[in-house]
Amino acid sequence: MKDAKTTAPQGRGQGRGQGRGTVSLRVERLADGTMLVRQSGELGPYPRCITERFLHWAQHHPDRLWMAERGTDGDWQRVTYAQGAKAIRAIGTALLELGLSVERPLLILSGNSLAHALMALGAQHMGIPSAALSPAYALSGEDRGKMAQVVDQLTPGMVFADHAARYLPAIDAVLGADVPLVCLTGDSTTRLVLRFDDLRATAPTAAAEAAHAQVGPDTVAKFLFTSGTTGSPKAVIQTQRMLCSNQAMVAEAYAFLKDEPPVLVDWAPWNHTASGNKVFNMAIYNGGSYYIDDGRPTPADIGKTIRTLQEVAPTWYFNVPIGYQFLLDAMEADDTLADTFFSRLKMLMYAGAGMSQPVWDRLAAMAARKVSGGVPIVSGLGATETGPFALYYSDKKDRPGNIGVPALGVTLKLVPQDDKLEARVKSPSITPGYWRNAKLTAEAYDEDGFYKLGDALREAVPGDPSAGFIFDGRLAENFKLATGTWVAVGALRAALINTMGGLISDAVIAGEERDDLRALLVPNWTRLRAIAGQPDQDVGLLAHPAVRAALEEALTAHARSATGSASRVVAAMVLDRPLSFDKGEVTDKGSVNQRAVLRERADLAAALWMDDPRVIAADWKGKR
Repeated sequence: MKDAKTTAPQGRGQGRGQGRGTVSLRVERLADGTMLVRQSGELGPYPRCITERFLHWAQHHPDRLWMAERGTDGDWQRVTYAQGAKAIRAIGTALLELGLSVERPLLILSGNSLAHALMALGAQHMGIPSAALSPAYALSGEDRGKMAQVVDQLTPGMVFADHAARYLPAIDAVLGADVPLVCLTGDSTTRLVLRFDDLRATAPTAAAEAAHAQVGPDTVAKFLFTSGTTGSPKAVIQTQRMLCSNQAMVAEAYAFLKDEPPVLVDWAPWNHTASGNKVFNMAIYNGGSYYIDDGRPTPADIGKTIRTLQEVAPTWYFNVPIGYQFLLDAMEADDTLADTFFSRLKMLMYAGAGMSQPVWDRLAAMAARKVSGGVPIVSGLGATETGPFALYYSDKKDRPGNIGVPALGVTLKLVPQDDKLEARVKSPSITPGYWRNAKLTAEAYDEDGFYKLGDALREAVPGDPSAGFIFDGRLAENFKLATGTWVAVGALRAALINTMGGLISDAVIAGEERDDLRALLVPNWTRLRAIAGQPDQDVGLLAHPAVRAALEEALTAHARSATGSASRVVAAMVLDRPLSFDKGEVTDKGSVNQRAVLRERADLAAALWMDDPRVIAADWKGKR
């Protein structure tokens, strides 16, 4: 066994955005090849519950803006910390009096909104968990089997739906008539309807104060649902310890949060851990302001995001790589938008999918033009089960892919699995398990209590953990060719996206038990339209000679640069239909589920090896 100390620079050098400075790591290498990595030092104290932090800001900075959303008239509706604290106490009192509990939690069917936030925090304040579902579960019009599975697991005592008419068909289909509905608008003839404004006007009671006093680190704060590769929703328990310790880790990692309350502009859904835990609570923990962005990183809705960023300059900003592509297109054409966006920005974060080098380079160049020394473009690694913050970096790097080092308080365990290193983590922000599912809970941890992420990692610089780690693929996604050679899907997808030069936003790799690799490509429609000279139409776009030539040239460049059959995609087909949330192909945050796409589009995957005119082949055998 070897116990070594190494140092990792975090947030040093010119430019905005400061991390924790030089981080000292303790590294143990065991005889079986297992590696244990953690930061020296201990995580400091943190609150017993997240609303304790909210009440702190309400007392000391009552008039500071907590959250704002755009109203139907286009103006911002704002809630201060004092106003929010009053509403949280009132709503929590009402939920307690209506008999909600951990056995009868609050189910939330709503997009991100002030009412959604207050309902969730009101429940948490009294020790009542909530569970926010993606609205698509109820609004898709397809099979509501997933929503029914969620209801069976939770046995909710109440449902909140901001606008009743939108959600009533799904509610009536899966919830018993004895479950009351809280809403802003609409009515129902099938169940008791309570008005959100009435709950907000409830007078706090001594019983409510006593209930809040009993909330502690092990109290269940909420449930977040994740399906992984199975497609079946799993209720991940989120305790107050998880939420609060995770925010203490974030504050240590992004030290500038302690110097200035953050201003956040965020679109990502609260039913996901990235925004529902990290970003949502980052505002509360640090006394910051959260502007709800009503846009999304899609061609139809990016305009709403741009409108918001023209009005509000964030200090910390998160998006998925395709979202940054859209924003770069807009900022490169609108210097005023870029000036506003970067005016006080300290850090850019991406997650949800790998960022290609071309997008990284454009983003870094834009940041350097607008901020002396630029700003860090950061990422990390985590999961719904980890709070999510687990690995991070906060210094400036030259390229994407590095996910950093363990956060303070996190121990990273890397276990040899074939030719990979499987990542496992232990920290106070790890879930105690899956609600009412002892079997899944037992399977999630190893014999030492480490949560098994299911991801493979490798050192960015072999032998030097201080340089950070590189994501080396999901173990469940990897497969073998007919030759027995393993294919590292995650790394290959990232390499393919890079060499396609912005023509695609993602890819799905096929070829299990075959002689070579092929791919289904998720197109960047904006780029393809520009190549075809068809800015306003997609008819015939994928068959356009210029588009096919561009795709073939890029695919050929990728294939010729590959070092072997396990890293070379020799043919591909561009998907003409969007990936489906309902079929599990993609999350509403934008992450692609490789196995689900291959399952749901088995006909297209099979066609990759046929004489199909839609297939684009790489001309790579002429490589010299």
